[in-house]
Amino acid sequence: MVRSLIDITDLSTEELEQLTNTALDIIEHPADYAHLCAGKKLATLFFEPSTRTRLSFEAAMYELGGNVLSVTDAASSSAAKGESVADTAKVISCYADIIAMRHPKEGAALVAAMNASIPVINAGDGGHCHPTQTLADLLTIRREKGRYSDLTVGLCGDLKFGRTVHSLINALARYENVRFVLISPEELKVPSYVKKEVLQKQGLSYVQTTDLEAAMPELDILYMTRVQRERFFNEEDYLRLKDSYILTPDKLRSAKKDLSILHPLPRVNEISVAIDSDPRACYFKQVSNGKYMRMALILKLLKEAGTL
Repeated sequence: MVRSLIDITDLSTEELEQLTNTALDIIEHPADYAHLCAGKKLATLFFEPSTRTRLSFEAAMYELGGNVLSVTDAASSSAAKGESVADTAKVISCYADIIAMRHPKEGAALVAAMNASIPVINAGDGGHCHPTQTLADLLTIRREKGRYSDLTVGLCGDLKFGRTVHSLINALARYENVRFVLISPEELKVPSYVKKEVLQKQGLSYVQTTDLEAAMPELDILYMTRVQRERFFNEEDYLRLKDSYILTPDKLRSAKKDLSILHPLPRVNEISVAIDSDPRACYFKQVSNGKYMRMALILKLLKEAGTL
């Protein structure tokens, strides 16, 4: 089976460093990478709505000189006729060199990878994980802080269904002296399996709280997330919890001057637009960083598959 990326833990610490270094080199020398994927095709299979992730994958492939085949809606694909993920992966393997896939069901990307004959990149599977968003987050932290160790990281909002949060915890857990402050309503706390299998198993320092403002002064990074309507079975619960945390300039008064504010986007109203002009706001930088890391990842997986 060819190498795929399903979970951020599929990448070693050394590989994360290599990908980051490649992305930084792409930023500095884009012309050197402009034709490396000439003649190659990326298939983007998105069975769930997406703007940033899908377009950044497509922009990444185009900027590497490759081409893109795109499915942007399950209703426009044979999935609407009942075709299985396994069969879809086998079919797309006949047309493309690499797949980026988003699916509402946890584990769908793994099933695709097990049946495809080309690399599969998990672009988000339900509430499970989102490894390439984590790559964007890591490059942003590297460029803003210059390190991954010795950081206090606040994760705020929907920590139960937030797949970006789960992936980021798994990534940062491998670095020294990283402390997590988990800020959420009681109903949206980090799942017990993340606490047991990652935080507690690795002896990591973490606290859980419902109070964002009390936690603010100690944070080096604040990772905001939206409360995701699409993950709720009950509309009343969503409406009750959706505005649990709204970051405003007033709430940043006690924050560090070099705080980095991240958000995987899209935001709804959990970060006031008044924050956008604050030099600590990094969420639009994350968007650009995501493209560069996806370029680095596409190159890595195609090279390992022997097709580049």
